[in-house]
Amino acid sequence: MVRQLLILATLGLIGSTTVALAEDKPFSWPRGAKAAVSLAYDDAAPSQLDHAIPTLDRYGLKGSFYLTLGNDTIAKRLPEWRAAAANGHELANHTLFHQCSRSVPGHEWVVADNDLDTISVGQLAAQIRLANTMLHAIDGRTERTYTVPCGDLKAAGELYLPAVRSEFVAIKSGAGAVTPDMRTVDPYSVPVGTPSNVTGEQLIAIVTEAAARGTMANFTFHGVGGDHLAVSAEAHAQLVQYLAKHKDIYWTDTFLNIMTYVKQEQARVRTGR
Repeated sequence: MVRQLLILATLGLIGSTTVALAEDKPFSWPRGAKAAVSLAYDDAAPSQLDHAIPTLDRYGLKGSFYLTLGNDTIAKRLPEWRAAAANGHELANHTLFHQCSRSVPGHEWVVADNDLDTISVGQLAAQIRLANTMLHAIDGRTERTYTVPCGDLKAAGELYLPAVRSEFVAIKSGAGAVTPDMRTVDPYSVPVGTPSNVTGEQLIAIVTEAAARGTMANFTFHGVGGDHLAVSAEAHAQLVQYLAKHKDIYWTDTFLNIMTYVKQEQARVRTGR
């Protein structure tokens, strides 16, 4: 695109200002960082309270916790979730009951009551809005982000995200731990990686790739040192320690804070300001 603009400018068909904007307004991160890193955790698994949050707190980093509000961990350990929010961690929306589509290959484990194939868009949207209300009752905040359970985008065969998009600052859906281009990523369809059974070195390699691209590494963990789809507490701690040691390279923050900045920066790049 830039090459085409240069040719047109040479021919006198467009002004030189347009070319300058295309060339001179790259996406940039705060404080000169080379990449952003979002450390997020799905499903309100107990090991997140037992291992993930203490590790983040030990190294002074903030994470995003996508709570399935119907999970027993919410009721049984509510004061701990409140304390996490008070300490700067994000409590985010992962629906009330984590409905997924049973018709998707590999989803035979989905029970009838939680089958997304039989829930209408209206029903699911109402539940997601209620989840936001419940989260507000826990932490008092009003801005949220959302992660799509199982990556399934349809309720009763109909795309449901358009019905709830306005409720959120950003939404995670799709696969890919490293964002290809921050200038063009859709804040309402941000790809995310879901690592399990990996080493600390493998996790660090992902953030290193993000720094080389100047983009974002977007993780969603589940169990940490236990529970389902787990990474070891040691691998998780190795990544967190690495990020804390290299704060000049990596801006590690909540997904809400990162995507609020991304939307502002995308607007700046578009307008050339």
